[in-house]
Amino acid sequence: METKNAKIENTYLGYEGHGILTCYLALSYGGSGQSFGGYELKHPAYGINFIDKILKTIGVDSWEQLSGKMIRVKAERTGISAIGHIIEEKWFSPQDLEKEANND
Repeated sequence: METKNAKIENTYLGYEGHGILTCYLALSYGGSGQSFGGYELKHPAYGINFIDKILKTIGVDSWEQLSGKMIRVKAERTGISAIGHIIEEKWFSPQDLEKEANND
């Protein structure tokens, strides 16, 4: 697992082909890129928490403010396990959110 800086080039929040609500952050590493997201946000509480965690971790008030922000990621070639604030020690991991949801 590698921790590196990335720039959010653009975002997507909406319905994919089969009506699945999801979101993506398209990230640039300055020569290569990777996407974070693609999780099904069908359960309202999970979807709202997912989006809330992204906004609070990055430190913005709206989805529209994400584009252009610098962040940190914990990544492998196969995917990104967590995103983090560029300076502060704040991280969001979808796996941790799923664990929280299953404990409720």
